[in-house]
Amino acid sequence: MLKKIGKSLRDQAKGAIKEAKLIARSHTDPRFGRAELAEGFRGLGLVPGDVVFVHSSLKSLGYVEGGPIAVFEALWDAIGPDGTMIVPTYYLPGGTIANAAKDPEYVFDPAVHGSNLGALPSAFLSFPGVRRSLHPTHSVSAVGRHAEFITADHHKSGSVFGEGSPWQRFIELGGKLLGVGISMGPVTFYHRLEDEMGEAFPLPVKQPETHRMRCRDSAGVVHEVPVQAFKVEYMQRRIDNPARKDVRDYFWREFTSTGLMHTGQVGAARCWWIEARAFHAHLTKLAAEGITIYASPEDMERRGWPSLRTDEPPPE
Repeated sequence: MLKKIGKSLRDQAKGAIKEAKLIARSHTDPRFGRAELAEGFRGLGLVPGDVVFVHSSLKSLGYVEGGPIAVFEALWDAIGPDGTMIVPTYYLPGGTIANAAKDPEYVFDPAVHGSNLGALPSAFLSFPGVRRSLHPTHSVSAVGRHAEFITADHHKSGSVFGEGSPWQRFIELGGKLLGVGISMGPVTFYHRLEDEMGEAFPLPVKQPETHRMRCRDSAGVVHEVPVQAFKVEYMQRRIDNPARKDVRDYFWREFTSTGLMHTGQVGAARCWWIEARAFHAHLTKLAAEGITIYASPEDMERRGWPSLRTDEPPPE
C-alpha cells in the first residue's frame, strides 16, 4: 500500500514539474498559431494533395497555441482534403525490436497501446479520421485520401519495411518525406532500402533470427508477424546514434548539394522535405558507392565529402 502511495505521489510530482515547464515555455518561447504554421508549411513547398510522411520535434516549433494537435491541423490546412498525412506511431516496449521480442506476453493492440515516440505522434492518434496500421513494433498512422492504402495489411508484409509496408506504398504514391525541426538522423525511411535489397544490402545489419511477434486486430484476432531485430554493433554506428553527427552532416551535405533537399522555416523550426522516389533512388545510388547510414569515417573520406552550401549548414 505504501509503495502505491509513494508511486502516486511521484507521478503527481512529475506531472506538476511538466506543467510548470510548459507554463514557463509559454512565457519565453516564440508563440505560433495554426494559421502561422499553415503559412509556414505552404512556404516550405507543401501543396494541396500532397502525401506527407512526418518526422517531427514539437519543441523545435516554439510555443504552439493549441498544442500538438494544432500542428497537424496546420499541416492539414496546407495539403487540403485530397492530401494525406502519415505519422510514425510506433509502440516499442523496451525501446528496441530485440527488447520487445523478449516479452512472451506482449501482443500489440492498437485499441490499447498508444505511441511512445513523443507528444506529436501521440496527439496524432486522436486526429479525426485517423487510421493505424497493424504491426507489433512499427505501427504507422495516417489520415486523408490515401490513409487506407497506406495502413492496410501492414502485418501481412514479409518484413517491417518490405513490400506492402507503409514505406513501400508511400514511395509508390510519390510522397514527400517531411522533417520538422530534426536532422537527417531519426528517419526510418532509410530502412526501406535494407528490406528491399535483403542480402544484397552492403552490410549485414539484421540479426539472423526472425521473431514471430503478435498483434491483435479490431475483431480480436491475433496475428503472428515476422520481425528481425538490428544487430547492436550496427545500431551503434547508425546515423541516428547521437555519436554519429559525422554521418548526419554527410547526408545533409549530400542531399542539399544535389538539390533534392528543400528547406524552410515553420514556426521556430528549421524544416525540410525530400520527394520519396528521388530520395529512395539516391539512397540506392549511394549504397552502390559504399555509402549507407552506417558509413564509417573511412567510407566517407574514400568517396569524398559533398560540397557544403554555406546558406544551408547542417542542423545541430
